[in-house]
Amino acid sequence: MAPGRLNLPNVITIGRILACPAIFVLVLVPSVPLRLLAFVLFVAAGLSDLWDGYLARKHGLITDLGKLLDPLADKLLLVSTFVPFYILSHREVGVGQLPWWGELPLWVLLVIFGRELAVTGLRAVAVRQGVVISAGKSGKYKAFTQNLFAGGALLWYPLEMLSLARDWSGGFWTFWTHLHGAWIGVMLTVALLLTVYSMADYFWSYRRLVGVRR
Repeated sequence: MAPGRLNLPNVITIGRILACPAIFVLVLVPSVPLRLLAFVLFVAAGLSDLWDGYLARKHGLITDLGKLLDPLADKLLLVSTFVPFYILSHREVGVGQLPWWGELPLWVLLVIFGRELAVTGLRAVAVRQGVVISAGKSGKYKAFTQNLFAGGALLWYPLEMLSLARDWSGGFWTFWTHLHGAWIGVMLTVALLLTVYSMADYFWSYRRLVGVRR
């Protein structure tokens, strides 16, 4: 394993990091093409996360730099979606509202980002004790459902703008709206539950590091 070489997987990860500010800005612009572009960039970023991990494992390109950049990219992607969702849901009446949720509550952001800070702190404590905490299954499921919600919400905004501009109505659009809205509502609910569960899972699994006994 190379300590810090800039290889192809790391370049892909850096590209994902650079996409995050663009996604953040594009979501906030009231433009159908730009919000569609934000959705496309998000999907590309999500797929790149799978791709760079596959390349690193297959070709033995896992580096210390990659271990640093990959979780950073994941957290920035989280910020670049959830923060704009909060801003839009409180700023734009109608289009900005999220299905099932309306205005995104502040406590949702506190749960999402609070978990990241808590687990990051746990990892820092573990490192000082010579323990490396790798991503567990609960954390991976949490991230997966968060991305499913974020992707659905990113697509929701431009489609809602188009429906209002072109006065879309009828059976298919009504069906799609209900289906899409249910997807967003359910995925965010499941993501929140897994966020709390995964945090509890990490702290229980590594309770000896923070002095918690049976």
